Parts: sequence; C-alpha cells; structure tokens
Amino acid sequence: MPATAKHCQIIPGEALPRPEDRPGSNVVIYDGDCAMCTRQVRRLVWWDCQGHLSYLSLHDPVIAERYPDLSHETLMQAMVIVESDGRRHVGASAIRFLTRRLRRLWWLAPLLHLPGSLPLWRVLYRQVAQRRYRLGGKTECTSDACQRHGF
Repeated sequence: MPATAKHCQIIPGEALPRPEDRPGSNVVIYDGDCAMCTRQVRRLVWWDCQGHLSYLSLHDPVIAERYPDLSHETLMQAMVIVESDGRRHVGASAIRFLTRRLRRLWWLAPLLHLPGSLPLWRVLYRQVAQRRYRLGGKTECTSDACQRHGF
C-alpha cells in the first residue's frame, strides 16, 4: 500500500491523528461531543490523503495548554483550524481553507470563493453550528454544551 494511502482510510473506532502524530500538520479543533461534527471530521481523514491535518476535540485538556488564546466559548461556536505557522481559520473561513488545501475538496473552491460570498457562508455556517446537536441526531443531552446550543 502506498505511504499516502493509509492517510485516506477511515477505520471505525480508530483514533484520529493528533498533532504529535503528524508534526507540522494543520490542527483541526472541533466539537468532539457533537455526533455530526465527529462524522464530518472523520470524513476529512479520507479527504486528506496527503496527511496534512491532525485533530483535537475542543474538550481535550491539551487545547488550553497549546492554544490559551482560544476560549472554550469561541471553540463551541465554530471549528477552528490552526496552521503550522500559527494562523487561524474559524468557521466558514476554515471550510474555505480546507478547499484550498485538500485535493479532494478543490471542486468546492470556486463556489466557496465567489467574490463577496464569504458573509453568506458565515451566516450559513453559523446556522448549522447552532443546530449541530439536533442535526447530528443527539437524542439526549448529557452536557451543558448542548443546552447552550438550543437542545
């Protein structure tokens, strides 16, 4: 199997690659308590055949140590991608970033990068993010996180 092919596999139950597994990678910070978010992030593993991404749940204690400038409330609002050089992309901007970095998502780039369209994508992203627990099929609220997001 080619070296990059193992990056494209989605193995149920297998841990996602962490920053220490992929030094120099761009770090995707997502809501690991959200079923919809977790499903989408696991798809990124398949879309990221070059192994450019690593992943951390915003609920992981290492987040506060590595990224003290990112508040828990900010991270509950939207996915954040931290580039290896420290630049950050939040919400719809993170999705746009992924379309420029992951070959399998390049087909989306023209749509997401239409001049003047970012405000629309931000509104749409915010609407989905606020309803992510419902959209993800969460049937029982077990934390205050879903309470804050209208579940």
